[in-house]
Amino acid sequence: MSNVPHLPVLRLGRSYESLDKLEIKDHRTGEVRAVVSTINAGILRKDFRKLGDARKALAKFSVAELMAMSAKAGEFFLNGTLPLGDKGHTQTADEYVATLSTTSGLPHVMVRRNMAKLHYALTHLDVILNGLSRGLDMTIIDRGFGEQFGTKLSFFPACEALGLVMPSNSPAVNSLWLPAIALKTPVVIKPGRDEPWTPFRLIQAFIAAGVPAEAFGFYPTDHEGASEILKSCGRALIFGDKSTTQQYANNPAIQLHGPGWSKVLIGEDCIENWREYIDVIAGAISDNGGRSCINASAVVVARYAAEIADALAQKLGPIAPTANDDPNARLSGFANAKMADFIEASIEDGLAVPGAEDVTAKYRGGPRKVVQDGGTFLRPTIVRCDSFKHPLANKEFLCPYASVVTCPQPEMLANIGYTLACTAITKDAAFIGELEAYPEIERLNIGPVSTMAISWDQPHEGNMFEFLWKRRSIERAW
Repeated sequence: MSNVPHLPVLRLGRSYESLDKLEIKDHRTGEVRAVVSTINAGILRKDFRKLGDARKALAKFSVAELMAMSAKAGEFFLNGTLPLGDKGHTQTADEYVATLSTTSGLPHVMVRRNMAKLHYALTHLDVILNGLSRGLDMTIIDRGFGEQFGTKLSFFPACEALGLVMPSNSPAVNSLWLPAIALKTPVVIKPGRDEPWTPFRLIQAFIAAGVPAEAFGFYPTDHEGASEILKSCGRALIFGDKSTTQQYANNPAIQLHGPGWSKVLIGEDCIENWREYIDVIAGAISDNGGRSCINASAVVVARYAAEIADALAQKLGPIAPTANDDPNARLSGFANAKMADFIEASIEDGLAVPGAEDVTAKYRGGPRKVVQDGGTFLRPTIVRCDSFKHPLANKEFLCPYASVVTCPQPEMLANIGYTLACTAITKDAAFIGELEAYPEIERLNIGPVSTMAISWDQPHEGNMFEFLWKRRSIERAW
C-alpha cells in the first residue's frame, strides 16, 4: 500500500484509476498529500447515459428514509473513520481536519467550524426541506401527487442529476448540495482543484449510511469536462468569479454562485451609536478567514466613515498568521500563492487611485502579504473610500477585506448593487421597507446581525427544492 492516498474517479458507483493524475500538495512544504485521478469529457458523456439508473437507485427510497440516511451520514462525516481512496487507506475525522488544513491553508479551528455546519445541515434536513418547500408533505414527492392545504399538488423531477462545479475556498459550500440526496437527485461533482477532501468524505459518509453508491459521481476533470457537467445534468451549480459565472447568466438550469459583495449598512437613525456595532461588523468581515461569499466586503455609512474604519482597523489590523493547529487562528493561507499576489497587486493598484486609504496599514506593523513557515498569507485590510466611485469600494477578495464607504442613506440602494447578504442596522420603518423591496438583496438581516448568520430553513442563494422539483397541474379520474 502506497504511503500517499489515491483518490479515484467515482463513476456512478464504480472506482476508476486514470493514467492522468494530479498531485495535491501541502501549501507550506510542497509535500504531496494525495494523487487524484482525472478524466476527460468523453468519459463523462459515456457515464451520463447511466444517470437514469442513478436516479432509479434513489427512487427506491422515500424522502423520509433518505433524510434518516443523511442524518447518519452527518455523524459519520463528523466523527467516523471512512475510506480514503481505493488503496486501502482510511481517514479519521482528525486526519481529515489536518489534511484539509495542510492543502487548503484553512487552520484546524476553521475546518472544524465548517464540519459542524455540514453536520448540522445533514442532521436537520427535516427543518431545511420544510423551509425550502414551504411545509410540503414530502410523501407527495414519494407518490408524485397528493393534496395539502386544500390544493391538489403534483411534482416531477426537473433533472436526471445535479451537476456541481465546486470551488476550493471553504468546505461549507458543500452544504448547498446536501439536500439533493434526500430529494432523490444524484449528484455529479467536479471537486475544487485544491479541495477534493470534503466532497469525497461526504460521499463516503453517505455510502456508509446506506445511500446507493450509484447516486454519486466524483469527477476531477478539466474545463471541457466541467462544461459537460453543466450542460448535461439538467440542473447544475457553478462557483467562481464573475468571469467564470457570467457566461451562464441567462441559463435558468444553472445556478450561479459567484462573488457575494455582501454588505453592512448603518442607517441614519443608528449611526450615532456606531461603536456598539463594531464587534458584529468585524466578525462579519473576518470570520472563516474572510473566505465566504457572505463575509461583509463593504460597510456603507452616511457619516463617521473615518472613525468606523479606524475602529475596525484597530480590531483586525494586528491579526497575523499562526500555526495551522493554533486554536486562536484567524487567517487562512493560500494554496495558490499566485492568488495572494494577484489580490495584493489589486489592492495596491486601487490605493494608487485618489480617494481611498488603507487604514489597517498603521496597525499591521508590517506588510499585508506575509510568508511564514512556507505558507503565504494576506493580513486584514480595511480601506476607507470617499464614495462608491472608487474602484476599491465594491470589491471582494479571499481574505479579510472590506471598504468603509461614505454614502448618504437616500443614495445607498442606488449604489450598493447586487448584495448576497445585507445587514441593515436601522429601525427606520421607511428605510426597512425600501430594503425589503430592493430586488438585488438575496438575504436581508435587520439589526446588528452578522452577514455570516444563516437560517438553514431559508435559502440565501437559490432554493434547492424549487430548483430540483417542478410543480405540474394534475387531474386524476382514477
